[in-house]
Amino acid sequence: MEQRHPLPPFTLETALQKVQLAEDAWNSKNPEKVAQAYTLDSEWRNRSTFINGRQEIIEFLTEKWKRELDYKLKKTLWAFTDNRIAVRYEYEFHNAEGQWFRAYGNENWEFDENGFMQKRFASVNDLPIDASERRL
Repeated sequence: MEQRHPLPPFTLETALQKVQLAEDAWNSKNPEKVAQAYTLDSEWRNRSTFINGRQEIIEFLTEKWKRELDYKLKKTLWAFTDNRIAVRYEYEFHNAEGQWFRAYGNENWEFDENGFMQKRFASVNDLPIDASERRL
């Protein structure tokens, strides 16, 4: 069976690795690459959108990155235990009209025994910013 290292149960070192791998994948803005980190039947809640499975993840991210231009993300480990990790994150993007935003949020992740994320629950808030206020 395929595995996606590091595997649970997580240590501080392996939880930090998982967070960095996720950040790198999302910053690639490649929906297919991102989706490979999730189980085939992964469950998501992203804001008020519910997503199930890799194909829906790919469709969701494809549309997201059509709207959220010049997207840049930073994730920070918040907590971990056994097969779960919690992160805080912020990302910046602009829309087609040129308005910049900073989004703040928290994610709760649950992994299967092979290191694939089987659940992702994200809460996100957007804040309009001026281009001069960008940090990322």
